[in-house]
Amino acid sequence: MTDGGSEHGLDIARRSVGLERAAGLVQRGLELARAISGGAFVSVAAGHAHSLALGRDGSLWAWGNNERGQLGLGDKKHRDRPARVGGDSDWAAVAAHYEHTLALRRDGSLWGWGLNWRGQLGLGDRDPRDRPARIGRDGDWAAVAAGHEHTLALKRDGTLWAWGDNYHPRLWLGDRHDRDRPARFGGDSDWAAVAAGFSSTFVVKRDGSLWVCEDNLYGPLGTGDAEHGGLPIRISRDSDWATVAAGLVSRFALKRDGSLWGWGDNRYGQLGSGDKDDRRSPTRIGGDRGWAAVAIDMFVTLALKRDGSLWGWGENNHGQLGLGDTSLRLRPTRIGGDSDWTAVAVGAAHALALKRDGSLWGWGFNYNGQLGLGDAEDRRKPTRVPPPNSR
Repeated sequence: MTDGGSEHGLDIARRSVGLERAAGLVQRGLELARAISGGAFVSVAAGHAHSLALGRDGSLWAWGNNERGQLGLGDKKHRDRPARVGGDSDWAAVAAHYEHTLALRRDGSLWGWGLNWRGQLGLGDRDPRDRPARIGRDGDWAAVAAGHEHTLALKRDGTLWAWGDNYHPRLWLGDRHDRDRPARFGGDSDWAAVAAGFSSTFVVKRDGSLWVCEDNLYGPLGTGDAEHGGLPIRISRDSDWATVAAGLVSRFALKRDGSLWGWGDNRYGQLGSGDKDDRRSPTRIGGDRGWAAVAIDMFVTLALKRDGSLWGWGENNHGQLGLGDTSLRLRPTRIGGDSDWTAVAVGAAHALALKRDGSLWGWGFNYNGQLGLGDAEDRRKPTRVPPPNSR
């Protein structure tokens, strides 16, 4: 024999629990939807004073200085919060430098916008663009890097292409003439990674060799001399280089063993060597072998370790090291105690970084709203950028 009242009460309780579970699922679904729709990012890029981020759903967001239309929003108004670039959700990668932006779509097409007075957009002219414009009709682009006023891109077949400013012969084309369309960089088809600096091109081959093409007036090539460049020159005889990063006049490269090497100008200690002496050839930074990524622009360097920690050194006049002060550092210094950083980008004096949960953080100079925080105030510590859909 059973108690009907008890069964009725139990049924109500079950329904209540079911509703709670359903409500929980709905809430989690909404949270996930918010994350996918722009609250979570997978990569970041920084120009001189503008910023971009790629969402998990393939959306592209931009903010900061927009004087040349480098945000791709169809106007020249600055933004102090992330604004979506069009309505497409098939962006795969983004790169930026001074005042121009490049991006890849999932179909392998390449797009550019912003400043174009040296042909750095590769569109066959010198006119700026304030919206993404397709570069040629090819659909086999694999990676892109933006220099100060030149651009480099890799195709899936391992060929390298270059265009834009070539006064300091960085395009490997045998002359000093600018190009306003992609031109093949040499004849090799085994390029694996590329970096573009102020007046430099650095490339890693599949065999792990490291090459440079630029004017060597200040000895930053890494070849140990101060002769003029212009033709590709191999840096050292090592064949275990993995990736490379180029700043204004300083460079870094990672080896496959996780060691970090730097050379070039060191006036603000941006090489992390513990002093301010320039280096004319790759010099190992510390004894660690746990480095995973490095970013540099003017005179500030930020780097990630494999354990998810974030480190900074060099110039810090706007708090761009994220250490809570404005004192420069001559050696790598850990930024906070978190170990869940996954990506980092550096502009002229601002920094952006991502965490594993897809959250976006910014710090440093913020005159043009390049931190995306809704104001123009500098930050001296990593500050979370509110997701676009949370406002």
